[in-house]
Amino acid sequence: MKHRSSSKKVANSLLAVSTAAVLSVYAAGYARTKSAADRIEGPAGGARPAVHVSAVPVAPTPDVSALPAPAPVAAALPSPVTATSLARGATASPPVPAAAPVLTAPAATLAEPAPDPAIVAAKLAAAPPWKDGTYDGWGTCRHGDIQATVVIEAGRIASATITQCLTRYSCDIIEKLPPEVSQRQSPEVDYVSGATQSAGAFYWAVVGALGKAK
Repeated sequence: MKHRSSSKKVANSLLAVSTAAVLSVYAAGYARTKSAADRIEGPAGGARPAVHVSAVPVAPTPDVSALPAPAPVAAALPSPVTATSLARGATASPPVPAAAPVLTAPAATLAEPAPDPAIVAAKLAAAPPWKDGTYDGWGTCRHGDIQATVVIEAGRIASATITQCLTRYSCDIIEKLPPEVSQRQSPEVDYVSGATQSAGAFYWAVVGALGKAK
């Protein structure tokens, strides 16, 4: 019993000594680090001081209406080139060519007189419409072909004849048509009842002959 009591007292003593040693070491360390911790944390207990940003002054907007009106731009004329402007690198403006003079045609003083109709008619009558000679022409219809010969004398139709009749019917039925050509001085002859095709062929034959006499 006595042995157990003594052992328990020794253990309690060792525990007390160990605890005291630990407390002393902790107190010594706390004393040595407290000053450094105070310097780091600062007077406000570690909170950063607030940064006050001063307001940036804004320049007032100028009143444009109060400014004087710009001077009017002068006409686009070449500006004079001086030695100073050339020294500063200014380029000379090309010269403006002078406007070309406008030439106006003189007004006609006298109008050309109109020709006299009587004189024109006389010239036309004097000029023969056809050349003198003998000319042949052919006309065609569904019944066959007809050849006409026209004689021109002094620029007029002297005679017209049927020189060839190649139709299925005799050309005696249109025998009155050739004299009408010289009488009317034209190929416009009458129509013949029952021989319309043959009369048309004769007409075109005379037209072809007169065409050669132009």
